[in-house]
Formats: sequence, C-alpha cells, structure tokens
Amino acid sequence: MKDLLHIVISIIIFCPIVLFVIVYLIGRKVKIRGTHAFGAASDVTTLCLFFSVPLAIGVLWRVNVGALLVILAIMMAMIFTYIDWRTKKEIEVKPLLKKIWRFLFLILSTAYLVICIVGVIQSIMEYLQVV
Repeated sequence: MKDLLHIVISIIIFCPIVLFVIVYLIGRKVKIRGTHAFGAASDVTTLCLFFSVPLAIGVLWRVNVGALLVILAIMMAMIFTYIDWRTKKEIEVKPLLKKIWRFLFLILSTAYLVICIVGVIQSIMEYLQVV
C-alpha cells in the first residue's frame, strides 16, 4: 500500500498535467460548471507545480532553484498587492490571493512546459551525439 501511494505521488509530482485532468474531470462529474472546475483544477495543480518545476530543473541541470522560486512568488505577490492597493485603495484579500495564485499557475505551467520541451530537445541532442 505504501509503495502504491509512493508511485501515485511520484507520478503526480513528475507529471502535474495528470493531476489537473483528474481534478477537472472530478469537478465536471460532480456538476461543477466548466470554468469553476477549470479554476479548481488549476488551484490544486499550482501547489503541485511548486514542487515539480524546481525538481525538473534540478534533474535536468543539477541546479537548486526552490528558494529562488519562493522568493519570486513572494515578490510577485508584493507587486500584485501594491498594484491592487494603488488601483482600489481597499484591498480585498480573497480575490487578491486568488489572482496571485492563478497567475502563479500560468507562470509555473508555462515554465514546466518549457522545461519539458528543453529536456526533450536536450535528450535528443545527447542521443544524436552518442550515435
């Protein structure tokens, strides 16, 4: 049982798209509207992407960027908070956190996609040099 849980968690961390699809399909199955199911899936996947992106970078280039990612997320949250404060004068915390979290989903998803593409290209190049 412990091995099965380990395998499932490893698959989800190494391939967060699987988690996104599972949460989205479950959301649609329990009659959540399409946009809300997509939002719930992106919210859950963002947490997974916080682990996946530094892990993928570490595997490919042997560089630890976990702390850098946290610092960038905090700086981005500060910028979003400042912009929200300047435009509205009254900060509503829940919508602000939702906006930050969804933006992090976009950034981390894009980063993960780019890392995967670069990793595949790098593997192909290494294979072609060996052959």
